Amino acid sequence: MKHYKKGIIRGLIRIPLLIWSVLVVYPLFWMIMGSFKTNSEIFASPWSLPKSFNFNNFVTAWTDFNIGSSFLNSLFVTILGTFLCLAFSIPSAYTIERIKFRGSKVLYNIYLASMMIPMVLGWIPLFFLLLKFNLLDNLWALSLVYAVSHIPFSIFILTSFIGSIPKELEESAAVDGMSTYGILFKIITPLIKTGLITVSIMDAIFFWNEYFMALIFIQTKESYTLGVAIDLMNKSAQYENTWGALFAGLSMAVIPVILIYAFLQRHIIKGMIEGAIKG
Repeated sequence: MKHYKKGIIRGLIRIPLLIWSVLVVYPLFWMIMGSFKTNSEIFASPWSLPKSFNFNNFVTAWTDFNIGSSFLNSLFVTILGTFLCLAFSIPSAYTIERIKFRGSKVLYNIYLASMMIPMVLGWIPLFFLLLKFNLLDNLWALSLVYAVSHIPFSIFILTSFIGSIPKELEESAAVDGMSTYGILFKIITPLIKTGLITVSIMDAIFFWNEYFMALIFIQTKESYTLGVAIDLMNKSAQYENTWGALFAGLSMAVIPVILIYAFLQRHIIKGMIEGAIKG
């Protein structure tokens, strides 16, 4: 009887979760199926499956609407931004957590406080700063802006992992003559692999999906990232009747994020839980 009641309770709990899953998954499924339809199919039967899997929409989006170069631009700024963010965050997190100095706690609290400040407040000053140094419409500069914007979050996660490592390991390495940089990159970094994976994935997903800073700081079509290019496609589809190509462009933007999260969700969840516990 108890097992029967537990089964009913579990079933009742799963019903709203199932409904929520359908509400989330179905629009994505509808969008992907729409990318294989012709425009006539989309208007005649928007909710049905495509009669045949036609890849012309992907070709049109990739070539005619410049999605190909925009995809590569987004890939470039995502990889470079993630690398730069880790390059800045790892030494900073180690310094704050291990090398105590006057003002280290104040500096850490400043990083935490900066996470509460809306990024929109810095867009106008950043625009004029990049303009002054002739760095507008520059993917390298955009990658640097992305990296700096996520340093506080990365430090917040990494300091909790570094703090959980016994100091005796570092003291033994120092006695053996290893430098501070050697301790950081040869001992600490391998031991916080879970935290590094978590930070990298979270940063990469944010950089890939970012739209507003790319819209403000990038000015030519050749340098557009995927979000900006798809926004132009959306405006164009309303007048040129290219909905199939728009769905194809959206699919190319969304599918990589879905695949990354699907294959690496365990690392993300594990890293966030371990970081919370260790912090």
